[in-house]
Amino acid sequence: MESTTLLAGKVALITGAASGMGLATARTFVENGASVLLADVADEAGAAAAAELGDAAAYHHTDVTDEAQLHAAFDAGVAAFGRLDIVFSNAGAAGDLSPVEQLTPEGLQRTLALNLQAHASAHKFATRRFRAQGTAGSIITTASIAALQSGWNGAAYSIAKAGVMALVRQTALENKGTGTRSNAILPGAVMTPMLPPMFGVSEADGPRFLEAVAAAIGGETLIGRTGQAADIANTALFLASDLSAWITGIGITVDGGAMAYTKDATVELIAGVAGEFA
Repeated sequence: MESTTLLAGKVALITGAASGMGLATARTFVENGASVLLADVADEAGAAAAAELGDAAAYHHTDVTDEAQLHAAFDAGVAAFGRLDIVFSNAGAAGDLSPVEQLTPEGLQRTLALNLQAHASAHKFATRRFRAQGTAGSIITTASIAALQSGWNGAAYSIAKAGVMALVRQTALENKGTGTRSNAILPGAVMTPMLPPMFGVSEADGPRFLEAVAAAIGGETLIGRTGQAADIANTALFLASDLSAWITGIGITVDGGAMAYTKDATVELIAGVAGEFA
C-alpha cells in the first residue's frame, strides 16, 4: 500500500512484531505516520526491525503469556512515545496440534495461554490505558478463520480463536460510549513463518515449504494468489485509522475468499505439500 498519513501522530503497540504479520504491520504503520513499540521474544530480530524503522520505533522484550511482561510493554510504549492510541494484539502460535480425543489439559492450557489469555490481558491493559488518557483507541486482535470453521488447525487453536471473537465483542460492549473500538482480523492461509508448524513442518524446512504451498494453492484461491503478511498489515491499517471509526465488535476475514467455499481442497493441497516434507 502507498504510504499516507492515515496514522499521523498516533502511537501503536504491536505484539509478535519481530516477524510475519506483526513486522509487516509495524512497517506499514510507520510508513503511515505512526510511532510503534514492537513487542516480541525474538530480541535480535525485534531490535533489528526497530533499528530499521528508525526513531519512530522501539523494541521491548515481551513474553505475552507473562502478564507482568505485557504490562511492562504498555508502560514502555508510553515511556518511549508519550501515549498509546492503537494496540495490535497479534502474537500467537499453532500450539498443541492434537485432535479433541487426544488433547491433554496441559496442551490446551499452553495453547490458550498464548492464543487467548494473552489477548485478554492486552484488551484489559489497552482499555485501562485509553481510559486513563481520556482518549479513544483502537484495539485490533489476530484471530483466525479457524474461529469460524473447523479443520484449519488443531482443536486447541480453534477453541482459542473462537474465544478471541467473544473477547472482541465483549470488549467492544464494555467500551460503549468511550469511542474505543475492538475488532479482529481473521487470516486464512497466509505465507508467514507461523504456517509451517501448523502442518508439522520443521523451522529449517519452513521457507521451502512456503514456496511449495504458494505454488500448489495460489491458483486455487478465488483471488488467484496466496495471502501475504502485507494483506494483514493493510487490514490492520484500516482498523487502526479513522477510516473505520464506526466499526467495532467485528471480525474481518482476510483469506482470499476461502470462507466463500469449502476449505477441504485448500487444506488437502497444503497437507499434501507437508507430506513431502515429513
